[in-house]
Amino acid sequence: MNIKIVLEGKLKESYFKEGVFEYQKRLLGRVEIVEVNSIKEYIKNKQNAFLITMEIEGKQLSSEEFASKLQTIEQDGYYNEILFLIGGAYGLEPDVRNKSNFKFSMSKLTFLHQEAVLILIEQIYRAYKILNNEPYHK
Repeated sequence: MNIKIVLEGKLKESYFKEGVFEYQKRLLGRVEIVEVNSIKEYIKNKQNAFLITMEIEGKQLSSEEFASKLQTIEQDGYYNEILFLIGGAYGLEPDVRNKSNFKFSMSKLTFLHQEAVLILIEQIYRAYKILNNEPYHK
């Protein structure tokens, strides 16, 4: 299953880039970072993508619940990719939020989009460790 973290804006700071790259290596390239000017335009023709919008008002999950959610999406068989959508300074446009298959919140706190990418990719890594019954997540 292709997993992409799509963000409006760019990963600018080297320390965020290094952290994200480390988890991409650990995930053996399973997660791609896509920097765009407009998420709305990017998802326009994404027919078989499971869209997860990152929203403060979204559902919060434990690491185990998050792992289970990813597993369920992958096993569904309908979707060929999972897109995590992270808005810019003003969040996601209502049109994007309305197309979401799942509204996900990592916290009630607000993060810089660069921080959100790093935290999210770490949680994806943790989820796969959980699903593979490998040590890391405790």
